Amino acid sequence: MGKQLERDLGLPSVTAISIGAMVGSGIFILPGLAMKMAGPAVVFAYFLAGVLVLPAALSKSEMATAMPEAGGTYLYIERAMGPLFGTIAGVGTWFSLTFKGALALVGGAPYLILLFDLPVTPVALTVAALLIILNIVGAKQTGRMQIVIVAVMLAVMLWFIIAGAPSVEPTRFEGFFDSGIEGILGATGFVFVSYAGVTKIASVAEEVENPDRNLPLGILGSLIITAGIYVAIVTVMVGVADEAALTNTETPMQVAASNALPTIGVAAVVLAALLALISTANAGILSSSRYPFAMSRDGLAPDIFENVSDRFETPVNAITITGGVLLVLIAFVPIDDIAKLASAFKILVFILINVALIAFRQGSIEAYDPSFKSPLYPVPQLVGIIGGFVLLRYIGFVPLVGAVVIILGSMLWYYFFVYRRGGVAREGAMTDALRRSVGRDVVEQTESEVQTDSSEVLVAVTEQTTPAVEQSLIDLATDLARTREGGIRVAQFDIIPDQTPLPQSASTLTEADQAFEERMGTRAANSKIPIRYGEVVSHDTRHAIVNYADEINADTLIIERSTGSESLLSSDTSWIEDHAPCDVIEVSNFDHGNVERIGVITDEGPFDPTKVALADALASAVDATITFYFPVKADLPESRRNTIDDYLSELVDVSDSPVETKIVELGTDEAIELAANDSNVLIVSGIQQNLTDRLFSQEPNPITAGTEHGTLVVYGVSQPGRLRGAIERRLF
Repeated sequence: MGKQLERDLGLPSVTAISIGAMVGSGIFILPGLAMKMAGPAVVFAYFLAGVLVLPAALSKSEMATAMPEAGGTYLYIERAMGPLFGTIAGVGTWFSLTFKGALALVGGAPYLILLFDLPVTPVALTVAALLIILNIVGAKQTGRMQIVIVAVMLAVMLWFIIAGAPSVEPTRFEGFFDSGIEGILGATGFVFVSYAGVTKIASVAEEVENPDRNLPLGILGSLIITAGIYVAIVTVMVGVADEAALTNTETPMQVAASNALPTIGVAAVVLAALLALISTANAGILSSSRYPFAMSRDGLAPDIFENVSDRFETPVNAITITGGVLLVLIAFVPIDDIAKLASAFKILVFILINVALIAFRQGSIEAYDPSFKSPLYPVPQLVGIIGGFVLLRYIGFVPLVGAVVIILGSMLWYYFFVYRRGGVAREGAMTDALRRSVGRDVVEQTESEVQTDSSEVLVAVTEQTTPAVEQSLIDLATDLARTREGGIRVAQFDIIPDQTPLPQSASTLTEADQAFEERMGTRAANSKIPIRYGEVVSHDTRHAIVNYADEINADTLIIERSTGSESLLSSDTSWIEDHAPCDVIEVSNFDHGNVERIGVITDEGPFDPTKVALADALASAVDATITFYFPVKADLPESRRNTIDDYLSELVDVSDSPVETKIVELGTDEAIELAANDSNVLIVSGIQQNLTDRLFSQEPNPITAGTEHGTLVVYGVSQPGRLRGAIERRLF
């Protein structure tokens, strides 16, 4: 039995850690800067930001109770959406936390120089360097210390609210919404980072006592408490101080406290600000450095981030590189840009959190069994996703570009560093959910295709078509028309030289024409299915076939396919496939009276509905058994195999004939050989070019050599587009 972490964090500790992760730069630094955008409506901006954070808090609470183990945002998104989105989430969260740490230090330094007359940037750089060293040597914040810090901050804030409330002047809120929607949404996005730590407790979920209860209560409770405190504090700040004084200072909390508290109260505010901001910066370095560390363990980042110091037992490289980025930000990036970028990355991550929950709900991950479920699903998640994109739109150009760069950079990193090097053998719940959705859609299309009525089937032959082949084509057309209550058209296409007038040839019946009409007359008289027949004279057979199919509004066109150079239509078949206005079935070596086992094989992706409908019609007519062959890789993820099993089960229910399914852990060549040897008739899709090339190659084919089977190649006119086809093949 491996080592386990003791679950000793109760609800007070959980709430304290979550509040402590939020309270900091969001209230001590940002109100003055946000007020430049929204004016007095900065109060509403803090409230709206809390509302838009709520969906992610609900989503994270649910996922945390389903997976109460060490990890965090990256872990949940990676499991829900796969390694690619896990990479985006990991990089985005790393940048968000790093920027938040830089914001705390840059914003905290002005409070420090209220006590000591020192330059801001060098002070911030010095504190940052000390915190980096502390993290490398293994200094940790204990839950008890965090509770003390949070208790001090909350006490000072409540003092400020209670003492300052009587001094609030209502006139300072005049013109509350004068900044307009752009100003309010811009400020909302700007202060969004104030709530960034609300879900941080989920990263230590494995240490939480009674996580089913304490995790959602701690996360949601801390969000409500913090949002209430933020709105109350900003209301007092706006109500007791001049707007110009708040917007032109780097220490807005101290300015407001000077108007509402005695001197000792102002000193307490400065002390609380320093405690909060240093604590936030230290937590930012600690937690952000763990993301490249975790990603390296999962194969999504270089091994250098995984190295742990033998002396200090900390991921020294991850901490050092994170610290280096932090120092660069402090030295060169303005504080308002740092805040906007931190918020933008956090908004992006929270959007992914909401998408991740939808992926878990829609997927079929059996292990996902949360004890707490987000109420009113999926409304909060959709609000969080849409609201997040709206905020990204209004937060400003620089952070929007930053978010796009992070997404594209993460995708390029994943492609070159992970995917091209073999990838990782994991897929997310979103992939499974999408696969199931596509599978259900294909099954519905298949069911509709199988139940199609009033089908007009066109059989195209020429004077060179042998009577035996002609009969086999009509037999197949009869099977289709019988199941669909349709009719059959048999047309013999006669080609004449270009210099010969068509009317002259059309009025002349050759011996071949007379023999054709005699055979068709006998066949029509003995058939229960309406059969109409005739000859079509043209200078170009392939154009004539396509035009005639369009003229009679045919649903299906049946033609012969041969493997030799003396084939019926020679190279015209490929042109007909591309231009026919209906489904095309190419028939080779088909013996209707010798069909007992019908094999249907897919190269990649779900089975073509037209192909399944053909197999069902033929099997119903001759009382045959259908076998669906689905080749897969041996190391297929369990979720993917389960989805394929469910898809095949639904496919079986569509057919009225006896059906078998075989998931074969073989390569495509071996699967074709198995299907060909076990079947009298093999049905494949025309889009399976590599498969049909092997079946109809003029060279000896070791796979099909020695086997006696007919082959039907189906070209469905409603084939999925390239994008849809690529998605289907990728998913299945």
